[in-house]
Amino acid sequence: MKNIKTLSGNFQLKGMSCASCASRIERVLQKQNGVKSASVNYASSTAHVEWNRNETSIERLCKVVENAGYEMLQEPESTDATNAEIRANYLDLRSKTIWAIILSVPVVVIGMFFMHWEPGKWISLVLSLVVLLVMGRTFYINAVKQLQHGSCNMDTLVALSTGIAWIFSAANLFWPEFWLKRGIAPHVYFEASAVIIAFILLGRTLEAKAKEGTTSAIRKLMGLRPKSVIKLMPDGSHCEISVENISPGDILMVRPGERVAADGVVTSGISYIDESMLSGEAIPLKKEPGDKLYAGTINSNGALQFQAETVGEHTLLSKIIKMVQDAQGSKPPVQKMVDRISAIFVPTITLVGLAAGICWWVADPSEGLVHGVLALVSVLIVACPCALGLATPTAIMVGVGRAAENGILIRDAQTIENARYIDTIVLDKTGTLTIGHPRVCYVEWLSDDPQRSESIVTAIERQSQHPIAIAIADHFKSPINHRISEFKNIPGYGIKAICDNERWLIGNMRLMQQYSVIVPCDLLSKVREMEGNAETVVLIACCDTLVGVISVADILRQTSVAAVKDMRRLGFEIWMLTGDNAATAKAVAQRVGISHWRAGMLPQDKAGFVRMLQAKHHRRVLFVGDGINDSAALAEASIGVALGQGSDIAMDVAGMTIVSSDLRRIATAIGLSRTILNCINQNLFWAFIYNIVAVPVAAGILYPICGFLINPMVAGAAMACSSVSVVFNSLMLKRKRISDPYVNKQFDKINDIDYINLSVMKKEYKVSGMMCDHCRARVEKALNSIPGVKASVSLTPPVANVEFTEAELPMPTLQDIVNEKAGEYLLTE
Repeated sequence: MKNIKTLSGNFQLKGMSCASCASRIERVLQKQNGVKSASVNYASSTAHVEWNRNETSIERLCKVVENAGYEMLQEPESTDATNAEIRANYLDLRSKTIWAIILSVPVVVIGMFFMHWEPGKWISLVLSLVVLLVMGRTFYINAVKQLQHGSCNMDTLVALSTGIAWIFSAANLFWPEFWLKRGIAPHVYFEASAVIIAFILLGRTLEAKAKEGTTSAIRKLMGLRPKSVIKLMPDGSHCEISVENISPGDILMVRPGERVAADGVVTSGISYIDESMLSGEAIPLKKEPGDKLYAGTINSNGALQFQAETVGEHTLLSKIIKMVQDAQGSKPPVQKMVDRISAIFVPTITLVGLAAGICWWVADPSEGLVHGVLALVSVLIVACPCALGLATPTAIMVGVGRAAENGILIRDAQTIENARYIDTIVLDKTGTLTIGHPRVCYVEWLSDDPQRSESIVTAIERQSQHPIAIAIADHFKSPINHRISEFKNIPGYGIKAICDNERWLIGNMRLMQQYSVIVPCDLLSKVREMEGNAETVVLIACCDTLVGVISVADILRQTSVAAVKDMRRLGFEIWMLTGDNAATAKAVAQRVGISHWRAGMLPQDKAGFVRMLQAKHHRRVLFVGDGINDSAALAEASIGVALGQGSDIAMDVAGMTIVSSDLRRIATAIGLSRTILNCINQNLFWAFIYNIVAVPVAAGILYPICGFLINPMVAGAAMACSSVSVVFNSLMLKRKRISDPYVNKQFDKINDIDYINLSVMKKEYKVSGMMCDHCRARVEKALNSIPGVKASVSLTPPVANVEFTEAELPMPTLQDIVNEKAGEYLLTE
């Protein structure tokens, strides 16, 4: 548990121009007493800080950042303010870039084609000075600020290089005799200083536009929040209020086409809700009284009234936004190396440029000074710490955002890094492979009055909170008009109770044997058959006579078999762990295609098993679970994956969360994580290679070999292109097909939706026994309660149009569920 003295928060930063700025702010914060950790994201201009409130404060942290030459806001700006600032910054850069290009063009024309025209040199001096001091003034202002604080950044390189080029050219223009006496023509390079500013502004403009795209996912999620909502008052009237004024317990209305404003439960109305932005599922879900609603989802047709339960920052949408923001700001281990390089990059490049200039001057006394100045300017310009700083965070931001759009929440960059090495997947059974809610599968009464037996069993089971007892009571829903006495829950056996002066026993075979209840041989074989099918058998006896048999099973999720098949195809070793008995575990494992399993596992046993696989067998384990009892194993695994329908504790511990609980998305999540990591490696490779090659060339290493000396204007263009190329490569993650290295199988959002659409099978069934619209509604509700089924039932003609969005279910299964939840209605094809 985190120390209550430790606080954490996200802050907005202003004034950063490159990765060196981010590294400097991070170092400054980390050196402060009381700061536990500090992480600065250059791409998003944010900082995440953890500090001890007894040793430091937010005001002190903001002050030290200000002393370093930057600005840190105590509270992150609102989404609208942030978007407006991003847009304003882009428009300002665009305007400066356009004017810089307009003014630079005549300078370039004069410098290249009319270089001996004396008035042209004075025109170039004036135009280039305007470009430097008006369009490029921020470079010089920031460079001076950094100098005042004993630091330097990319602005320092730009200011030095363009300033040196302009001053050198102006000196040659005002005092040409200095060179003429030495027999050297006094050249001017006003076009170099002006065009460098224009190119760098162009690069930053394109970078600003591209970086805006890296945060599109989080802006989409934030945009899901409605501004206002209709609140129903106790007197029956209604009024429109801001979402900030919603309180738990308020009755709210959501009209067709509107977004849900808070998490809550439907109290009135029936409609279909589009939850695709939360879960990634494209098919709207039917909602009726008693069903959950989530903030940000869209009401497709009918009007709904719901009671708000969770509001503000505690809604599922807010938690998802916070998780995505934290993940986008996190750093993988590889970034630590980049941060160390960025911290010393600018001083190193400055020294390299000075050394190149001096070497030229010493090696060639006649032309060396001119070449030395050009080499110094080119080295300062061509070096690009921006590309290094953008390589990792832009890929993380785009990749995590794309995962969120597909209903996959990634907690941090460490999870992405670990995904590369996963070779073993361990699955919990209950609530993960299965839906986690037992259902009655089989009922057989042996008594003369089955209705009375059913009613008494329901009354007894209502006294217990055991999941099986709840499943049986909910299945029968018989009126409770019996007086139950001497109720006793016998752990490991069942229930004993007295009703109408009769002793009733409800439990397993051991309970029957303890009270000498005889089970016929034919029924005994039936019991063993049901247990072999992963069903829990409940025997019922009255006055030591067997009167009924009920089997209960936790049915498989519709996607479990397909998900396991995908995992096996990808080459993973798969294990299943469960606290259930061996017979049930074996049956479930066989049905989903898992050959390795362990039964009777307590929570600590699951964590110990994962630890054993990793330590003793050197496996990299991904554990999938949903409950509180899985939290220890989730924390122990290399990657823990929680299901969105599980407990909050499991989601807090896990490195990933599958919001829709569709196990097929685990393979997608692994493939996406590896694709993000590949993109990071590509970005870092090209950023390093660019500097390794460009800096020596700019210094003039090729001149003795082939006479090539890079023009400062070309150096400026190359520097701009390097940063922009890194950002655009990251943006390609939005469209890139996600491939897995084990097999030639690809996943992406488009393919995922196509897969769903292509696999939809529509069938029509005749429904017998419906007499009114009430009957029709009961049948439709029963069919739509089945995962992977979307049904529409009409009374005239009496048919049910059923769509299977995951896998076609056999007729007997549909019939059983309709009988269970709707009544005696007959389905025929």
